[in-house]
Amino acid sequence: MGVNSRLYPLAVGNFAVGTGMFVTAGLLPPISRDLHISVAAAGQLATVFALAYAILSPVLAALTARVPRKRLLVIALAVFILGNALTAIAPTYPLILATRVIAAAGAAMFTPTASGVANALTSPERRGRALALVMGGLSVSSAIGVPLGTWLGGAGGWRSTIWLVVALGVVGLVGVAVLVPEVVIPSSGRLRDRFAPLADRGVAAVLMTQLLMFSAGFTAYTYIGSLFDLSLPAVLWAWGLGGIIGNQLGGRLTDAYGPRRMVFLSLVAATVFLALIPVANLSLPIALVWAFLWGTVGWLMAPAQQYRTVAAVPGSVPIGLGLLSSAQYAGLFVAGLTGGLALEWYGRAGVIILSTGLGVAAVLFTLATYRRAPAAVAQATT
Repeated sequence: MGVNSRLYPLAVGNFAVGTGMFVTAGLLPPISRDLHISVAAAGQLATVFALAYAILSPVLAALTARVPRKRLLVIALAVFILGNALTAIAPTYPLILATRVIAAAGAAMFTPTASGVANALTSPERRGRALALVMGGLSVSSAIGVPLGTWLGGAGGWRSTIWLVVALGVVGLVGVAVLVPEVVIPSSGRLRDRFAPLADRGVAAVLMTQLLMFSAGFTAYTYIGSLFDLSLPAVLWAWGLGGIIGNQLGGRLTDAYGPRRMVFLSLVAATVFLALIPVANLSLPIALVWAFLWGTVGWLMAPAQQYRTVAAVPGSVPIGLGLLSSAQYAGLFVAGLTGGLALEWYGRAGVIILSTGLGVAAVLFTLATYRRAPAAVAQATT
């Protein structure tokens, strides 16, 4: 059995996780109408998911350190499926918020573990592409799962979309159970060891770049329905299609040119596209081109950031990737919370200014902290 065939179920699992997380942006109007809450309040479903993921990821990683990786992947998807099924049937807003925590717990166990397994199954020279394939499930979800879920939510109600997420999770679970081999990845079960890499300034810098860039991008993405007067499913589809290309291209370019160039290219270009949102809203053709390019450059960074993390903590890859996922979802939490406040207080202009400002902060922070490695080190890590 080829390596890729063993990685595809991990990508499918991430496809389910990504659809469950990202589709909230396209469901805010029907959720707000159904539950009689504001759009900003509906956006907090994504905020709660993101915060729970960020907090639970290192905690659950410590608690499950001795669980075989394949079994953990199956358990993680089962918890994710349960959480989404409960979301689909929960009658009230507070109960729905609680079910998002359960779904986030499953996602927090699955995605970092999937990246660790992918890393263990591939050789260093193909690591960027392997990580891109597994994490490509997230970008593919934004191209297919999110637009489909947004359309389904408008046609049959937002709970129908959540049932779609449940079905996708079941497919991923079956694939993992049948195709993914058992992998031994040594890992500490002590919680303090999960945070030990934070003492390394280089690791902390990687995580802060991740947090800032995801805060920037998802401040706009979470509330994108309030930023455009155009067809939302079409814009989301174009963004997701660009994300697929960007993620796969980012893996190959990271292997070829190293992560540093890809991180800076992605950060600068994505920030420029955030500032161009008012221009993109002028017409649907412009919006589609803008969304495609934004998705492409934005997702270029994902494999590069994972590669940076693996290089920074070669002896603790699962811990490092877990912290990277926590930083990503901490960024989504910041985006959902601050973006909702900006939308309520200052309207769409406030959201655009906030997202662009966070992007600029990400660029400046990374310029100050991501130094070019000496030649000998660079050859070993890039």
